[in-house]
Parts: sequence; structure tokens; C-alpha cells
Amino acid sequence: MRHVDIYTDGACRGNPGHGGWGAILVFEGREKELSGGEALTTNNRMELTAAISALSALKEPCDVTLTSDSKYLIDAIEKGWAESWKKRGWVKGDKTPALNSDLWDRLLSLLEIHKVSFVWVRGHVGHPYNERCDRLATTFADSFK
Repeated sequence: MRHVDIYTDGACRGNPGHGGWGAILVFEGREKELSGGEALTTNNRMELTAAISALSALKEPCDVTLTSDSKYLIDAIEKGWAESWKKRGWVKGDKTPALNSDLWDRLLSLLEIHKVSFVWVRGHVGHPYNERCDRLATTFADSFK
């Protein structure tokens, strides 16, 4: 399997509000930037969409290190919450509906294709790729004004 490093971030102007996401894929020294957004969304939806879009851009199964500043994204995968929500019909342990089930379902499907390890980084502390992803995301979010 080829190894790809992926960096992602999501942003929202208001929550809900204008949102954007950014992703950078790094393979053998080459970089590819991706970005997008929605006029009415949430920060968490943009964080998930960044990861989904980046993994969907891969043309074959890959070994991926995905770096994000989203505890929501990383904890839900690493701690098994998303899998549990899916097994319970997108209901959380406290019997409330799991939010963003459409995106979690897509992400879990992609994790069956790719071997992904997640790395959390603190946002807005100078990590070069995280800062670039933030700029991609906020630029897209601001384009809706």
C-alpha cells in the first residue's frame, strides 16, 4: 500500500453558519490541496467533510496518516463511538440521536477501504499544514458572504 499523509480542518462562521473545509494530501513529496464548503452547516460537519473528501480523492486503497485538530473526529473513531452509534442505529449511549450520521456512515465506509491512523494536533499553534488547511477552510467559508 502506498502511504499518504492527509491534513484536514473545518471552519464555520457561526455554528451553524457559512462553513468551509480544507485538506492537503502529501504523497512522495507532492501536495494536493482540496477545499469546499456549504452555506449553512456546522463546524463538526466541515471537519468530517474534510476527512471524507480527502479519503475519497485517493484512487486506490492506501496507508494513511490523517492529522486533524478535531477531537470530535478523532475521538469518535479512536474511541469507537462512531461504530457504536452505527450498531445502535445512529443512537448514542444516552439514547439521543447521533448527529451527522450521514457523514459518519460515509467515513466509516472509507475506513474499510483505507488503513488510516489518526493524529490529533492542537489547532492554531503554528503547525504548518494545520494552518494551511485552516486558511483553505476559512477562505471557503468567507466566500459565502
